[in-house]
Amino acid sequence: MKLLDGAVAAVDHGGSLGRARALFPSAVLPFVDLSTGINPHSYPLFDLPATILLRLPEAARTRDLVEVAASAYGAPSPDNIVAAPGTQILLPRVASLIAPGKALVLGPTYAEHARAAAIAGHAVTEVDDFAALAGADLAIVVNPNNPDGRVIERDRLLALAAGMHAKGGLLVVDEAFMDVGPRQHSLAGDVDQGGIVVLRSFGKFFGLAGLRLGFAFSDAPTVRRLDMQFGPWAVAGPALEYGIRALADIGWQDAMRSSLADAAARLDGLFGRFGVPVAGGTTLFRYVSLPDAAGLFSALGERGILLRHFPGRPNVLRAGLPGSQEEWQRLESALAGWASRRDDDAREIA
Repeated sequence: MKLLDGAVAAVDHGGSLGRARALFPSAVLPFVDLSTGINPHSYPLFDLPATILLRLPEAARTRDLVEVAASAYGAPSPDNIVAAPGTQILLPRVASLIAPGKALVLGPTYAEHARAAAIAGHAVTEVDDFAALAGADLAIVVNPNNPDGRVIERDRLLALAAGMHAKGGLLVVDEAFMDVGPRQHSLAGDVDQGGIVVLRSFGKFFGLAGLRLGFAFSDAPTVRRLDMQFGPWAVAGPALEYGIRALADIGWQDAMRSSLADAAARLDGLFGRFGVPVAGGTTLFRYVSLPDAAGLFSALGERGILLRHFPGRPNVLRAGLPGSQEEWQRLESALAGWASRRDDDAREIA
């Protein structure tokens, strides 16, 4: 159990090319950014009418979006969903749905949940035991987990949610990667029982992170509370149009899940060739654990390949998927260079 002092401080995340340039000033450019879990194969871009940018978004299009989202994610009804400009902006608002108290985050996981709970006034602690969450006023679970891909089964989550609801608490389940996870363990269809908020990210699976679109699912009164905080025009017109079309495109989604599974298996095989053990993840990112994780991170970074490292956890890394054959080749070459140097070092020691 770890008390998170200073949890309101900003946290470094993957995806910053500015930080990468400062860290690896001599790297081969352009960077191959594998530091995020964002799909490198985005939903196909399409032309938007000029009026989408010239006019304020229509309330009717927001309703269209939550209707298609309810169908795509399995929510009880559109009244159980609020759309937002990304899930990040939802985090402190969701944490503020209950009075400040004891927030427990099942970790290690995405650091912004702890920061948002602290901003909302909660005393935040990270725990590694799911059972400990029963003692929280605000319990937070990322499912599948980022960065290791851990999955908590739906029945265990529902039992926790029932206990939280009975005492006026709240269970928050971040399902940002459930599009590529075991969807039978999603709680999106259970939010009417109360005491549950489910978060879903649009940009990760659809590869459109810059669009800034996300959703919160809960019982209808809680959704209305969140919606009132945003007011009109919270979601930009282009995000509405892309969200409506992409969420309705089940054929693209099914084909992409299959393609991502193939790519993840390919990445596992590539890591395995060079002695890098894959310990978990999802089909959008792989989680590796090895004693020389820091050396691997630096060796690849010097060659313009960015992985995600985690301060305080020096033996683990997260790797997203290359997006082109050129990127696959660059990653293979960089791994070969690292492995060769590692083997040379081992021979010298011997």
